Amino acid sequence: MPTRPSSTPASRFLQLLLVIVITCAVPGVRCSDRRFPHLDRVRELQRREGSSSAEQEAAARGLLARLLPSHSTSFEFRVISTVIKRCECTKQMLGVSGVEISAGFHWYLKHYCTAHISWYKTGGAQLSSIPHPGSLPRVPDGGVLIQRPIGWSYYQNAVTSSYSFAWWDWERWEKEIDWMALQGINLPLAFTGQESIWQKVFQRYNISKSDLDDFFGGPAFLAWSRMANMHGWGGPLPQTWLDDQLALQKKILSRIYAFGMFPVLPAFSGNIPAALKSKFPSAKVTHLGNWFTVDSNPRWCCTYLLDASDPLFVEIGKLFIEEQIREYGRTSHIYNCDTFDENTPPLSDPNYISSLGAATFKGMQSGDNDAIWLMQGWLFTYDPFWEPPQMKALLHSVPVGKMIVLDLYAEVKPVWINSDQFYDFEMYGILDALASGPIDARLSDNSTMVGVGMSMEGIEQNPIVYDLMSEMAFHHRQVDLQVWVETYPTRRYGKPVKGLQDAWWILYQTLYNCTDGKNDKNRDVIVAFPDVEPFVIETPGLYVNTRQMYSTMPSKNYIGKDSSSDAYDHPHLWYDTNAVIHALELFLQHGDEVSDSNTFRYDLVDLTRQVLAKYANDVFLKIIESYKSNNMNQVTILCQHFLNLVNDLDTLLSSHEGFLLGPWLESAKGLARNSEQEIQYEWNARTQITMWFDNTETKASLLRDYANKYWSGLLRDYYGPRAAIYFKHLLLSMEKNAPFALTEWRREWIRLTNKWQSDRKVFSTTATGDSLNISWSLYIKYLSNADPLELEGTGSPGKSASL
Repeated sequence: MPTRPSSTPASRFLQLLLVIVITCAVPGVRCSDRRFPHLDRVRELQRREGSSSAEQEAAARGLLARLLPSHSTSFEFRVISTVIKRCECTKQMLGVSGVEISAGFHWYLKHYCTAHISWYKTGGAQLSSIPHPGSLPRVPDGGVLIQRPIGWSYYQNAVTSSYSFAWWDWERWEKEIDWMALQGINLPLAFTGQESIWQKVFQRYNISKSDLDDFFGGPAFLAWSRMANMHGWGGPLPQTWLDDQLALQKKILSRIYAFGMFPVLPAFSGNIPAALKSKFPSAKVTHLGNWFTVDSNPRWCCTYLLDASDPLFVEIGKLFIEEQIREYGRTSHIYNCDTFDENTPPLSDPNYISSLGAATFKGMQSGDNDAIWLMQGWLFTYDPFWEPPQMKALLHSVPVGKMIVLDLYAEVKPVWINSDQFYDFEMYGILDALASGPIDARLSDNSTMVGVGMSMEGIEQNPIVYDLMSEMAFHHRQVDLQVWVETYPTRRYGKPVKGLQDAWWILYQTLYNCTDGKNDKNRDVIVAFPDVEPFVIETPGLYVNTRQMYSTMPSKNYIGKDSSSDAYDHPHLWYDTNAVIHALELFLQHGDEVSDSNTFRYDLVDLTRQVLAKYANDVFLKIIESYKSNNMNQVTILCQHFLNLVNDLDTLLSSHEGFLLGPWLESAKGLARNSEQEIQYEWNARTQITMWFDNTETKASLLRDYANKYWSGLLRDYYGPRAAIYFKHLLLSMEKNAPFALTEWRREWIRLTNKWQSDRKVFSTTATGDSLNISWSLYIKYLSNADPLELEGTGSPGKSASL
């Protein structure tokens, strides 16, 4: 979920280890030791109302045909009603649902054929290691039994729909649902098209399409308008968008149900359009607070919230559930609703909180008597408002077994540990936590855990993390990571290469071993440029107190300012960069052995990007240090060096499809029905990845640089020019012997941003260049020279002492 960029910008891509906990109000009783009649009934309804065995088998066969058409007759899929402990078959996949047999198929490919499945953008599927039909490896006599230790495997975050899915068509959704089935995911969010349902509900209250134009956000910002963080930004939504997305949602749900998954539909949280207040003047309606606008402009912020005590609350909640069931023809009886997500409730009184929770659930239950409320637990981590009395009031407002809570950030800060079980683009990961966390949660005292899952805000990155986490849904014991990591590159690249195994062992111990609990993972200078006066930025060996600087520095350009509101946080570094550079060296030395592997090329580009991004952070600090030392020649050389590095990184990123800006923009335009929509959708796409929400001429949006995309095109056309503006003002400050012109820097940066967002330049959708050759050349240019930042004359900078 978006978080305050200045304090906790973190979890956007990396909420991975998700522990699903059901509210259990009986102390000292393990959920596994008692029955939950509500859950048992819903599971029975899901079995009874779900797709037939034949339909689920057909879904699995369709997946096989799309993934591995050459082996379409090599496997037989069969849905059975109960688990068989032994099977005298060699190529049958048996399971209690289409998801189970698809996940079993993936398990076989992964552990018997050393294959690897990841998203297309992260290299796609490595299937070259799978033998030809007729030569497939045999499983042990009697077959292999893989059972989930716990029932549900959840997927998505409420904002993934905007950060990653915003512009998807059916072709892309079909691939994603296949990926979900292979990973064993059976409890995915299904948020597409809900604005059309809301339109139908609000029409019953004489609220027109035009009344909703300032309520729904634009296509790239729907997640935040749904959560009442904002309204109208990027809109209005054309009617064709509403209609097309509803049709797409029906196709998505049809396929999800065909696999035997249980889609989680949205529910009403109290978020209403302004028109409802005018049509019902006696309704109890309040304004929510400002959510990160520059000047609290009510045009975008401070949405209206219908009070839970108002009779309309339950009525609207009921209608919304009923309208979804009517439109879609079925339901899995599980509904997501996140009350006050990054919005603090107006009252802290536990009685108020309890009434809010009760009314929210009553709205669901009135529309579906068997409703289960699923909520994200992010608010408990994010907002200090939620102390134990408030948490308890909310979670106890619903009957036992009727609420499921997602411990959304459990790989870093597991809330379940400290909450009485809820009252009964950076290379990053914590593999150790993923390998043990689900096991620890399930076996803990008073465990109320009913599933695991992944709730990253943006997908298509860090494939090793998702490969491990999805597998944890089927492990009963902690995974031996030494063995798992050792075999990972063999599966990932299709052949064993000792040097690459050594490299991945280093990466496991460094990049994928972040244990300091910090949130700010991807705040590298290139993609999150500091909006501060230079003296605010601490540099090694120099004064960090601006008053001391003022008293000791003779030139006017050294007058610092107390900029507590603009405090600059250095990019987070939790590992030995020299070790990671050595891993890159191993990638380069052994790259020829797997150079035809798309998965290898993705990893090589990503690793080179990671190393050079950290190197760029050091170059930037050297620039600031040289500025403070009044060494204009060195500032000039280093600034140009930084800009050259940005352009070189753009060239590197252009060599793999997973790092291109073009597909994001073209897919946005591809959903438009006319030229006007094309302009609107492209603006939405460009704005979301740069500076979104409001800004003035000299005040940048508080939600700038949130997505942090390392995409070719974005670096060369936006991040580089932005840095050049800052460096221009650094040099002007030194030339004029005057303070850094912070306001003018902001004015030019914001002007650049607004112009870029409205531009129509077309970017490539296909990769160009050889990743291995480009990576080698950048390694030689920037990393192989000795101590390059210790400049002598006009020497060329390279590897810094801190790398």
